[in-house]
Amino acid sequence: MAIERACSRVHTRLPISTSQNHRRVSRKIVCVDRTNQTDRVSDVVKRRVGLSTVALIGSSIIMPMVALAESSIEPVYFGNGCFWGRQYDFVKAENEMGRDGNEISAVVGYAGGRKASPSNKVCYYYTPEADTVYEKLGHAEVVKVELRGESKEDQFRRYAKTYFSQFKRLSDGRMQRQDPQDMGAGYRNVIGIPGGVQSDLFNILQEENVNKMDLKQGRGNEYTSFGRASEGDELNTVWVIDSNEFPFYQAEVYHQFHNGLGKRFPTEYTKDLKEAAMSNKLIQETGCPEYFFLGS
Repeated sequence: MAIERACSRVHTRLPISTSQNHRRVSRKIVCVDRTNQTDRVSDVVKRRVGLSTVALIGSSIIMPMVALAESSIEPVYFGNGCFWGRQYDFVKAENEMGRDGNEISAVVGYAGGRKASPSNKVCYYYTPEADTVYEKLGHAEVVKVELRGESKEDQFRRYAKTYFSQFKRLSDGRMQRQDPQDMGAGYRNVIGIPGGVQSDLFNILQEENVNKMDLKQGRGNEYTSFGRASEGDELNTVWVIDSNEFPFYQAEVYHQFHNGLGKRFPTEYTKDLKEAAMSNKLIQETGCPEYFFLGS
């Protein structure tokens, strides 16, 4: 594999497995070697990753609502394509909410699948344990963030604005994510909130969905014997699922705080903030193979 200066993914259409007929996009990653990430943390946590965020917003569905838990922290997650660049957007949103380096909660991972991993590990494609590959288990790439304290609804509204700003409008009016070359249920649009469509937060999603995307109640993705996904990668559709029923699994460390597809982010994000997250144990090794030379 060639090592290039700019990190990128090279996309190749391959079968997900011999037992499934649908196809996915396999991605090779090429980038510069990482430097040691264990030494510098002390003043890093006070830095902020600046940049403005575009906000868009709304949709429909009326159902009995479930109130948020009284706990001080409530995790939610958002997925729409490759999680690399999406994490950066949610870090910016957290910065704009006043959270600095040691308060950031945005972490990339996998969620939304119905099939259990025998080892409880959920891994990226680059693993010898085929029964742990996230897409085979029905999961999608997502970014997890936290709702904290007494202003959870306001925080979720800010996250929802960020999420819906990540789509672009096609000529026929439908909304498409930024990386349509990544195909398959592993890249589907999905949002996980406690209670799913019956959550109080679902009303906020409807209000912020000004793109009028189709918000569908999801029950978790699994594949038929013919390889068809029960909740697939559908244009202009967002699956809304219960995060209590379908928990988040952190992705490998080398995926965290990564450059985007064709986009290089500041080293304060890809190196300093990542080191702070490791020091604070926001991110940890998961037991899946780690390829640190592929990070950032």
